[in-house]
Amino acid sequence: MRRRLAGLVLVPLLLLSTAACGDDKGSDSDSSSSSVSQGGLPTITAGTKFGEKPTLAKGKGEPPADLKVEVISKGKGEKLGDGDKAQVNYLGQLWDGDKPFDNSFDRGQPFDVTLGGGGVIEGWQQALKGQQEGSRIEVSIPPELGYGEQGQGEIPPGATLVFVMDIVKATQGTPVPKKIEGGTVVDQTDAALPKIGTKTDGKEPEVTIPSDKAAPTKLVSNYIIEGKGEALKASDTVAVSYVGKIWKDGKTFDSSYKNGQPVTFPLNQVIPGWSKGLEGKKVGSRVLLVVPPDQGYGDDDQGPIPGKSTLVFAVDILAKM
Repeated sequence: MRRRLAGLVLVPLLLLSTAACGDDKGSDSDSSSSSVSQGGLPTITAGTKFGEKPTLAKGKGEPPADLKVEVISKGKGEKLGDGDKAQVNYLGQLWDGDKPFDNSFDRGQPFDVTLGGGGVIEGWQQALKGQQEGSRIEVSIPPELGYGEQGQGEIPPGATLVFVMDIVKATQGTPVPKKIEGGTVVDQTDAALPKIGTKTDGKEPEVTIPSDKAAPTKLVSNYIIEGKGEALKASDTVAVSYVGKIWKDGKTFDSSYKNGQPVTFPLNQVIPGWSKGLEGKKVGSRVLLVVPPDQGYGDDDQGPIPGKSTLVFAVDILAKM
């Protein structure tokens, strides 16, 4: 979620997966109370320990205007900073709601987040910075650090979001390159496909979509520049820079270049056109993806993307995390 959305390519909502921890290992707190409410945020009415799936009450009164973070139980592990990676279990609910809109505790593995690497809403990035492995925090996120005045799926425009987040693991990260280097330029000979610029200066490449050609009906995934790094697996977490355009009118609907930082995400938690299109591609590459509706967002509008849109991406694979 970023700047409002961290990137529309990410699956809707927080785009997370999970695995609940079975106990409160790593946390200083051994509280067994049936409710937790310390600083005016919605009460955790059940599942109060680290690793337990929580239940949240509705918020009372007007929500905080700014980001608010409450440490429910403090862990003893590493602190998170820019470039570090965290595995997080979470439950998200609207301030004035009584049911979760997203919940990783019912899935299968913690969600991977890279601080300073996009991939989640800005409120998550700010809330996690400085927190320790083994901590449980509760966070209220104002609209401008969440999904803004546009909303997202079950999240209405202008919504304040509340999350309970368990920081399962914190890992010191390595800096993500700002650009790809050293790859081999591949000839672009198919006149029916978009042409992608080949400069590797870290700036957004040119994308020219043929106005006189029909959009492909099947996924296209072609090297523009073939890198020399490791081939990506479906289970990898990757850092990329990208620009996304709509085939029909050539309009840009998202660009990590304009947002000023790469985006990091698990490859198995993005739209199918990205998951399938980037699997097997090498780190250090620039890839053209043409994503038909059935591999993207289908028949439904998704923010600035109209329903039934074929999408065009130029993606620089900067690193495997």
